[in-house]
Amino acid sequence: MTTQAFGDFVRKRRKELHLKQSDLALVSGTGTRFISDLESGKRTCELGKAFDVLANLGVELTFSPRKELK
Repeated sequence: MTTQAFGDFVRKRRKELHLKQSDLALVSGTGTRFISDLESGKRTCELGKAFDVLANLGVELTFSPRKELK
């Protein structure tokens, strides 16, 4: 997954929930700028905050190894 694909997912889910960036920032304890950067695919966004955003979007992450390593 790329940071851009991650950001696209966050944006799509936020819009499905009819939330503005400022609403998501408020419930996630972040700033609107962070949400904007995250949705834009900024590579240096803080991972812990990104996980908080996903939790507030009702997203559950699961991790598994790829079958082939690249």
